[in-house]
Amino acid sequence: MGETKRVTTVERVKEEGKDDGVHLRRRISLLPAVSFIIGTVVGSGIFIAPKGVLMNSGSVGLSLLVWALCGVLSTFGALCYAELGTSFKKSGGHYTYLLETLGPLPAFLRLWTEFIFIRPAVASYVSLAFGRYVVEPLYMPCPAPPALVKLVSILGVTFVVAVNCWSVLLASRTQVALTFIKLFALTLIIVPGIMALAKGQTENFRNAFDTESFTLTKLPLAFYSGLYAYGGWFYLNFVTEEVVNPNRMLFVGAREGHWPALFSMIHIRRKTPLPAVLLLYPLVIVMVARGEIFQLVNFASFSRWFFIALATLGLLVHRYRYPEHLRPFKVPLAVVVIFTVVCFCIVGMSLYSDPWITGGSCALTLSGIPVYYLTVKFSYVPAPWRTAFNYCSLQLQILLEVAQQEVQTY
Repeated sequence: MGETKRVTTVERVKEEGKDDGVHLRRRISLLPAVSFIIGTVVGSGIFIAPKGVLMNSGSVGLSLLVWALCGVLSTFGALCYAELGTSFKKSGGHYTYLLETLGPLPAFLRLWTEFIFIRPAVASYVSLAFGRYVVEPLYMPCPAPPALVKLVSILGVTFVVAVNCWSVLLASRTQVALTFIKLFALTLIIVPGIMALAKGQTENFRNAFDTESFTLTKLPLAFYSGLYAYGGWFYLNFVTEEVVNPNRMLFVGAREGHWPALFSMIHIRRKTPLPAVLLLYPLVIVMVARGEIFQLVNFASFSRWFFIALATLGLLVHRYRYPEHLRPFKVPLAVVVIFTVVCFCIVGMSLYSDPWITGGSCALTLSGIPVYYLTVKFSYVPAPWRTAFNYCSLQLQILLEVAQQEVQTY
């Protein structure tokens, strides 16, 4: 008898045309992908952020200018991330791009801040906005009870977590439906506004650039609110491996060894990154219970935009080091430079604008440096601790019915 050839999972998938391995499925097609971006951009920010922009800019005219500049800046950022997303096919977004361009320490710090406060803070202020939308109309013109707003917010985020744990396909279909609802609600606001302007109701634009209440120190916070409203253009880059054609969740960091292996595992039947989603849930609940929307916006925005600027800086570094690297989409150099410099300026100035909130965000970011060197770089974790952690991870793996990914999806 001839020698029996050992067929790997990947080869079997290719030869038989089957897709039975445990891995992320490419189930986000073009329409859900577009809805994913529109749905995150046209979200709670479009209704909450105008107050933050106006409050920190000081006048109607300047707030409109901030809105325009935020739109341009977001467009530049989206173009930069289009190049990054088509150059590096892994899911993970900012983390992956920092890992591939600037190395493991910046990537780990991004992962650290993402878990500690960025992602929980973002989910918290979106949930609080949802709670306000649902509860406040029932109590107008009186203020809504804060406890009820928070309770509805918690119920909302619980529903979102459940959908994302159940099915990627169900989550994408839900996103499509919610996107159309958001666009319809936005139309109900925009059209009457245009009709009012056409009738000459322009009293809100008189003395539009009144500088009496203008303070330059608060301007970066106005940009944070504006950029929050436009935010979402980079979210598709987090799930590149689940998009049918990547050229047209903390899961990845664990897969790269920067986070416990449990959080890189996939549910054996639903093929969703269940542990990585469930990890964030208790942190979000705590922030919803204790947080306030605009404090959370500033708190998350400092580190978020710092690492976005680092990612586009890494794009410049990677272009210089590897000029022959395949880039299906290449953004003009001036766009990358302008976006990177402006982002660093906004982040730096915000430390002066709101030193307690943004300073706390900065401190938490830097706290990841010793964690990296103690647990990842040199692994100084005592052996008994490591044994206990591995035992707990194994029990959770059995309880959640998750396993390591078998098929390479990048």
